[in-house]
Amino acid sequence: MQRRGESGQPVKGRRTLRPKARKVRTAHASIANLRGQLDRRTRERDEAFEQQTALSEILGVISSSPTDLAPVFNAILANATRLCKGNLAGLWLYDGEFLVGKAQYNASAAFVDKYMGIKIELGRAGPCRLAGLERRTVHVADITVEPGFSPKVLQYERARTVLAVPLLRDKELVGVIGIWRREVHPFTEQQIALVKTFANQAVIAIENARLLNELRQRTDDLSESLEQQTATADMLKIISSSPTDLAPVFEAILTNATRLCEGNLAALWRYDGKLLVGTAQYNASPGFVDRFIGAVLEPSREGPVRLVALERRTVHVADITVEPGFSPKVLQYERARTVLAVPLMRDTVLVGVISIWRREVRPFNNKQVELVQNFAAQAVIAIENARLFNSLEARTRELAASLEDLRNTQDRLVQTQKLASLGQLTAGIAHEMKNPLNFVTNFSTLSAELIDELQDTLKDLPFTDKARAQINEVTHTLRDNLDKVVHHGKRADAIVKNMLLHSRESSGEHRRVDINAIVEDSLNLAWHGARAEKQGFDLTIERSFDPAAGEADVFPQDITRALLNLISNGFYAATKRKVEAGSDGYEPTLTASTRSLGDRVEIRIRDNGAGIPSDVKEKIFDPFFTTKPAGEGTGLGLSISYDIIVKQHAGSIEVDTEPGKFTEICVTLPRGAAFVTASGKRS
Repeated sequence: MQRRGESGQPVKGRRTLRPKARKVRTAHASIANLRGQLDRRTRERDEAFEQQTALSEILGVISSSPTDLAPVFNAILANATRLCKGNLAGLWLYDGEFLVGKAQYNASAAFVDKYMGIKIELGRAGPCRLAGLERRTVHVADITVEPGFSPKVLQYERARTVLAVPLLRDKELVGVIGIWRREVHPFTEQQIALVKTFANQAVIAIENARLLNELRQRTDDLSESLEQQTATADMLKIISSSPTDLAPVFEAILTNATRLCEGNLAALWRYDGKLLVGTAQYNASPGFVDRFIGAVLEPSREGPVRLVALERRTVHVADITVEPGFSPKVLQYERARTVLAVPLMRDTVLVGVISIWRREVRPFNNKQVELVQNFAAQAVIAIENARLFNSLEARTRELAASLEDLRNTQDRLVQTQKLASLGQLTAGIAHEMKNPLNFVTNFSTLSAELIDELQDTLKDLPFTDKARAQINEVTHTLRDNLDKVVHHGKRADAIVKNMLLHSRESSGEHRRVDINAIVEDSLNLAWHGARAEKQGFDLTIERSFDPAAGEADVFPQDITRALLNLISNGFYAATKRKVEAGSDGYEPTLTASTRSLGDRVEIRIRDNGAGIPSDVKEKIFDPFFTTKPAGEGTGLGLSISYDIIVKQHAGSIEVDTEPGKFTEICVTLPRGAAFVTASGKRS
C-alpha cells in the first residue's frame, strides 16, 4: 500500500513495505513451526524420561522388597495407571487353575470385594479372563458393546475401555494386569507397549521372589541341618574327651534333644538286661528325679518308657492322659502330656531308653523324631565307646574330623549358591537397565544435534539482538543440560557394566596354575586397564616373586578376577593420594609379592596410598560398601574377591593398614583343590 502526503497524493520515490512484511510473516511461521517441533520432541523426551523413571522406581522397589511382592505390585499398578491415563487397575496371579486377585489401584470398595482375593475362572466372559485363557493382550475400546462379554465391572466402576495384558514366563501364564478407563478412550500403542513392559517387570519380581524364597528355604533347611550337625559334633567332641565318663555325654544329649525338639524335660534309662535304671535327666523337677532317676522300671505296657523296653520300638504318644492302658504317674510330678520315647539299640540288643516330654498336647514332627533317634544312636556310640574305648578312639576322631569337614563344605556350598543367585539377580537387573540407559544417551545426543540444526536455521533470520541473545541462551542451556544427561547416563552405564562383570559365572574349570604367572598376568591386565581408563596414569610396580611359589589348583578365571579387584583398589588408593599430595615428591607405588608356605601359597598386594581408617576396615568386604565417589565403584569388588578366595577356594584374606602410609592385603591359598563347585560337589 502506497504512503500519501498531506494532500492525499502518493509520495513518490518511496519503496513499498508489502514484500518485507511477507518475509517477516514467513519467518514467524517458520519459527512457530520449529517451536512446535521442539515442543513435541520435548514432550516425547519428557514422556520417555517419565517412563524410564517409573521403571527405575519399580526396579528399586523390586531390589528393596525381593520377597514381598505387595509393594512391587502397588508400584506397577500406580505407575501404569498414571502413565497410561487410566482410572483404576488390578493384578491377578494364576494358580494353575484360577486367577486370584492380588493387588488393585484406585478401585472402589465394591470392585475390591468382587474381584480381589477371590478365584476367577479363565474364559471368554471378560477381558482379563480372555487374556489369561489365550495368553495374549486384550484391548477393548468399549466393553458395553463387545459381543460375548459380561461387563459386571460396570456395576462397580462404570468402566468402558479396558486393557488386559497377560504375565508370561516362557509362555507359561503367571497372571494378568488389567487397566480401565471410565470413558470410551482407547489406549495408544505406546501405552500398550508400556503396560507390557510393566508386565515383564512383574514377572521378573515374581520369579525373583520365588528364587529367593527357595534359596531362603534351602538356607533354613541347611541352617537347621547345620545346627543339628553342630549339636552332633559337640556330642562327638564330648564323647572323644570323656571316653569313660558318660555323665557329660548323657547331659549333652538330653540338653540338645530337649532344645532342638522344643521339649520341656528329658531323661535317659540304661538297660541292664532285665530292668531299666534311671541314669540322667534334664530340666526335671525334684519330685521326678526322686521318683525315676536311680530307680528301676520293669519292661511292661503301663507306660511309654516301659513299652519301649518291652517292644524295642519308638513310642510316640500325643496325649498320655487319654492313652488306654497307661498309668501316667509322671503327671503327679511334671503334668506332662505328650511324650516321645526312643530305644537305644546296638544291633538287636537293647541298651537303654531316651524320653522327651512336653507339658502341652503337641505331637513331635517326623524330623524331631528322627533327630531323637539320631541322638539315641549317639548315646549308643558313647556307651560302646566307654566299653570299647581303645578300639573306638581313632574312629571317634575320624567322625569328628569328617563332621567338621562336612560343616565347612556345607558353608561353602551355601555361599556358592548365594553367589550364583545374586549373580543372576544382578545380571537381570543390569540387563534391564542397559537398554533404557542407551535410549537416554542416544536421545540426548540426537537432541543436541537438533539444537545445532535449530541454531543453523535461526542464524539467518532477522531477530533483534535481545531476541537472538535469548535464543542463544536457551539453546546453550539446553545443550548444557543434554551434556549433563549424557555424562550421567555414561556413569550409570559404567555401573551397569560393572554389575554385569561381577555377575559373570565361573567357567567351572579348575586346574593347576603357576602362581607367579597368574599374579604377573593380573598386574599387566590391571595396568593396561588403568592406563586405558585414565589418561596420564602413572604408577611404579615392584615385584618380589618367590621362585618356590610353584603351582596351586584353582579356578584361574575367578582368582584373576579377585586379584584384579585387589590390584585396581591399590592403584586407586595410590593415585588418589598423589592427586591430594600435589607436587610434594610423593611417588605412587604398588608392590606385589609371593611366598611359598609349604602346602599353601601367599600373595601380598601392598600400596603406599592413604591407608584405611579402622572403622572402614571392618566393612570393606561387605557387599555394596564403598568409599569411592558415586559412579566410580559399586562396592562389589572386595566382597566378590573375599567370597572367591575364602568361600570358594577355602583360603584366607587379611588386611594390614596404617592410615596415611600404606595398605597391604595378604591372600593365602591352599595348593590342593579344597573348594566347592556350583553343583555342590567338593573338589
